[in-house]
Parts: sequence; structure tokens; C-alpha cells
Amino acid sequence: MSLDLTRLTRPGALFEKLDGGNVRCFACGHRCLIADGREGVCRVRFNRGGTLFVPHGYVSALHTDPVEKKPFFHARPGAGAFSFGMVGCDFHCDYCQNWEISQIFRDPAAVGTVRPMPAAELLRAALRSGAQILASTYNEPLITSEWAAELFREAKKRGLLTAYVSNGNATPEVLEYLKPCLDLFKVDLKSFSEDHYRRLGGDLSKVLDSLRRIHEMGFWLEVVTLVVPGFNDADDELKKIAGHLAALSPDIPWHITAFHQDYKRLSSDNTPVETLVRAAKIGRREGLRYVYAGNLPRMVGDYENTYCPDCRELLVERRGFEVRKNRLAADGKCPQCATAIPGRW
Repeated sequence: MSLDLTRLTRPGALFEKLDGGNVRCFACGHRCLIADGREGVCRVRFNRGGTLFVPHGYVSALHTDPVEKKPFFHARPGAGAFSFGMVGCDFHCDYCQNWEISQIFRDPAAVGTVRPMPAAELLRAALRSGAQILASTYNEPLITSEWAAELFREAKKRGLLTAYVSNGNATPEVLEYLKPCLDLFKVDLKSFSEDHYRRLGGDLSKVLDSLRRIHEMGFWLEVVTLVVPGFNDADDELKKIAGHLAALSPDIPWHITAFHQDYKRLSSDNTPVETLVRAAKIGRREGLRYVYAGNLPRMVGDYENTYCPDCRELLVERRGFEVRKNRLAADGKCPQCATAIPGRW
């Protein structure tokens, strides 16, 4: 597909100028060295005359979703998340569910569209929706961080929480840039194999470093692993993922979600419920206090719900993305034993 978005850009903030008209981009872990007239790996950030130009002022997808769909289970249960996406990605996952916008510059079959939308118009739409959260999602938000930060600064003035739904391939620079305006960070930890990450266009070590930084910097972090049969569903790999998260903090929610055939990965089976339950049990054995199984509503038992880790009181009852009961008050304490439940309630 031929899509010229150069008019919907402006000079970025996340880069440094180098000799010879080159620039170094800091938006994602690739840290692209970009010559004048060239693009970064993401194909949406480009060097023109020694200045890095970045996406601005448009959307490709715009919806109000339940916050549970992002998924965040420890942030305003039942709230709406006004969700916007742009185009492009720094990865090329062959099972991407949003490939028509994320792979728009790599795959001629991708037919995503864009429409200009000023920040003020987007924020008005978010407020009209009644949502409590503004989320950058659908494509990789790190590569459009300047635009997200502009929106988020204004959203926070209006009382909204702000969220990234990301692959976690961040840099220290982009995390520092986002810290004043970003509340919630969902990271896809896709595997615990360097080889698997290379096949997707990423680097496991950079994602793990970002997870540590995100947690230490005080963003509210939830982690998702899409369990793909034959790719990352072995007990040993799931144990390594869960163990790593538990070592960071046993209070990090881990969402294990079911894969369904999509994009170029049509030969893998859909994830059976037994695999999700097996993964969830591994997560609990490794010491994680909040383990959730998703994408198969009413089939995974209590793994859709939030329980107090101390007295096992049912705190938030869910069916898929629907919150059926929420017993947590704004202070986030268990009504039975007063244990503080981590999150943004």
C-alpha cells in the first residue's frame, strides 16, 4: 500500500542530532541511526534535513473499549477506555491481530486508513464518551510517543487516566519522557526466547530491561502473554516468564490469553482452555498473586476474577470483559480483611 503521511508529522523530541546530518531515535529499543532522507525501522519516523519528523494529528482506529479488553484488571474495573491507534510498528509479528494498521508499510495487503484529527477534537470525543481512561493502542504506541504525550498531558488535566498498550520495546529516554503524563503500562511479553523475539523483530533483553524500568519508575504495570501453541506454550518457557515477573514483583498481574489463527500464522492451532489453565497454575506456583486467563469467557473458572491474596475473598467478578461485581472501594482495600490490593482503583 502507498500511504504518504509526511504532512501529518512534526519535529520530534525523542532523538539526538549526530554528525553528517544523521539522527539517533530514542522512541524504541531499536535506537535507529537514521540518515537524512531515510526512515527508522517503524517506517513512521524519518530524518529530513537532520531533524527527526514524527507522527502527529491523525488516527487510524478509534473506539471506546472496556478497560478489561486492553487488558487492565487492576485499573478502574468496568470503566471505558477511549482508545486510539495510529499506524506502524517496530515489530513484525506474524500473528498480529491489528496487522492492517501495524504492518501498513510492510505488507501490500494491509489496507488501513487514516483520518486527520486535531488533539482538541480527540479529547472532546474522549470526554463525550464518558470514558475514564485515554489509551494509545492498536498499533505500537512507543513509536508515536510525542503525539501521545501531547494528548495525555491535556487528558490528565481533565481527570483521565492514561494508558499504553505496548510491546515493551522501550528505551530509558522514552520512559523518562512519558513519566509525567502516563499512568498505566500494559506490556506484551511474547516469549522468553531470544530466538523467538528475533523472529518477531525484537530483542528479549531490551523488553526485560524495560519491564524492570517500568515497574521501578512507578507506572502501573500489567503483563500479557498470548499463548501460541507450538511457539511459547511449553511449561519451561511459561515458568521462566512467570518466575521473572514474580522476581520483579509478585503483585504484577499476569494475563495469559488465548491465541486464535490470524494474519500469517494460520497453521498453529487455537489455544485450548486446558493450556490457559495450565499456564495460570504455573504462574501461581511461581509466586504471582494475580494471574488471569483471557479470551475464553466462562471457560477458565476463577481465573477471570480478582481475589484477595490473603483471605481469598472475591473482590472483582468478571465474565469476559464484563465486570459483574466490584467490591473494591477507591482505596483498593479488601472489604473482608483490609489487605491493600495494588492497582489504580
